[in-house]
Amino acid sequence: MDPAIRLESLAKYYGRHRGVIDLDLEVQAGEVFGYLGPNGAGKTTTIRILLDVIRPSAGRAFVFGLETTRDPVAIHRRVGYLPGEFSLYDRLTGGETIAYFANLRGGVEPTYQRALVDRLGLDPSRRYREYSKGNKQKVALVIAFQHRPDLLVLDEPTSGLDPLVQQEFFGLVDEARSEGRTVFLSSHIIGEVERSCGRAAIIRDGRLAQVDRVEALLDLSVHQVELRFGKPVPVSAFEKIRGVSGVAVEDREGRVLRMSVRGAIGPVAKAAAAFDLIDFSSREPSLEEVFLAEYARGADDAS
Repeated sequence: MDPAIRLESLAKYYGRHRGVIDLDLEVQAGEVFGYLGPNGAGKTTTIRILLDVIRPSAGRAFVFGLETTRDPVAIHRRVGYLPGEFSLYDRLTGGETIAYFANLRGGVEPTYQRALVDRLGLDPSRRYREYSKGNKQKVALVIAFQHRPDLLVLDEPTSGLDPLVQQEFFGLVDEARSEGRTVFLSSHIIGEVERSCGRAAIIRDGRLAQVDRVEALLDLSVHQVELRFGKPVPVSAFEKIRGVSGVAVEDREGRVLRMSVRGAIGPVAKAAAAFDLIDFSSREPSLEEVFLAEYARGADDAS
């Protein structure tokens, strides 16, 4: 089976300015994949190439085995797209806008369409120009989901949504996954990817910095560990452990140690067990911290 998305040495330049550089990536059919990066990193450029809105400067992109520049219409039939920025028809109501896109595409079940409107809490009778940012986002989400596409390409999908509606959105993503459909979720909000994705890529300055399971990405960051002992413990017992840094004594008696641990925590736990250990606490990093740490390392490498 062909991957849902495949990028081969993909590059895009806008004159002298870079869009994306040498992207190699595969997203398997049926997975929810996160595409992380700050504004300007190249996320939207990648998506526009996938949909043949713009053409690559070099390399190739494929969706379900079809090269994007050769048969974009066939690709569009299988894709639901939520752009990061959009404007629709101000004079139409939300319901009329949704119906327009449903009729344009075809194959939309009215009962499923109504269920989406209800679940997202959208009033379809109001004109589009009267909607808040969050309600406009709801309209765009219904349009993207209503035909149950094989691939959902979602660019900053929770922008403007309140927390309750965000939870409903994640439920829709979970349902898409359970039905074997693919979701490509582009975001600079780490919690979205941590909540819904199995794998994720971090893009920095147009290049892929990391592609891995979300759990593995968490391992890249630093845990903050505190150890409490019944008796004083020498700092040297932990300083030489791989991945450990910043070991410090936190009390006068030398019974409380704090340290930073990058990667596996097991060696620290094993060393601590050799002493009179009373308490062991480790704060697991959020994906937000992983993201920031990855960018910090990139900046250090560049220096």
